[in-house]
Amino acid sequence: MKTAVSAPPARRPGGPAGRRRPGGGLSGRLGPLGVAAVAVAALLVLAALLAPVLAPYDPAIGSIVQRYLPPGPEHLLGTDQSGRDLLSRLLYGARTSLLGAAAVVVIAGVGGTLLALVATWFGGRVDAFIGRVLDLLFAFPNLLLAIIVVAVFGTGMAQATVALAMAYVPYTARVLRSVALRERRLPYVQAAELQGLSGVTVSGRHLLPNIAPQILTGAAINFGYAMIDLAALSFLGLGVQPPTADWGLMVSQGQDSLLQGYPQQSLLAGTCIVVAVAAFSVIGERLGGRAAGGRA
Repeated sequence: MKTAVSAPPARRPGGPAGRRRPGGGLSGRLGPLGVAAVAVAALLVLAALLAPVLAPYDPAIGSIVQRYLPPGPEHLLGTDQSGRDLLSRLLYGARTSLLGAAAVVVIAGVGGTLLALVATWFGGRVDAFIGRVLDLLFAFPNLLLAIIVVAVFGTGMAQATVALAMAYVPYTARVLRSVALRERRLPYVQAAELQGLSGVTVSGRHLLPNIAPQILTGAAINFGYAMIDLAALSFLGLGVQPPTADWGLMVSQGQDSLLQGYPQQSLLAGTCIVVAVAAFSVIGERLGGRAAGGRA
């Protein structure tokens, strides 16, 4: 007489075994290009954090007799039109550029996530109302909406950051709302509701963790766009104000020098912006590709 052997219990698709794939880990998920982008982003963040230690001079103090000096032992990257050390200004400019973009991403991420969860959970008229407000904000391009807000509340780093964050909220909310709606229809949410859990508890304990990958992916991609938009506001004189070091402001201040045959300031600051934006965009796109399709 044969003894029946029961099959091992099937694992949930969302369990650890369901997520295990060949080449797992951070490097496996990002790929070589993504790992290189992470390394570049880490170097930029480290340079910004250590700017007071690495910068050889005060970025706001210069000398008229040292203006437009070429690269040399005393000034590795030369000086600008006011005799200020360009290396020092680039290092300190990384702080304002990266910090401003990070603030935009955090504010927009928190606001967009809250709107997405509220619209998803309550649905009906609440969802329709939030959708109409988002559609209204979508009628204005990001930079134009930010310029309008800055024109009302004044120029400066804080005003530009908040204005740009407000412009990014609709995009974040719309993307996360579609993801949250898909999760909202899954059985585990209905099971949590049958247990008597409140909407806040279900959203915080179940919905939010499951849309976290999309939040992080969108944050990485939006970081690069936020850097470009903040640099544009500073270039227009609506963001960071002199004598504070900022990459966008350095590009603007280097225009006259560029016409006089001294392109170092604009060229170096512009290169830093391009490298930073490319690095964070690659990270976001690689993470997004993995989250969406599970492949590069």
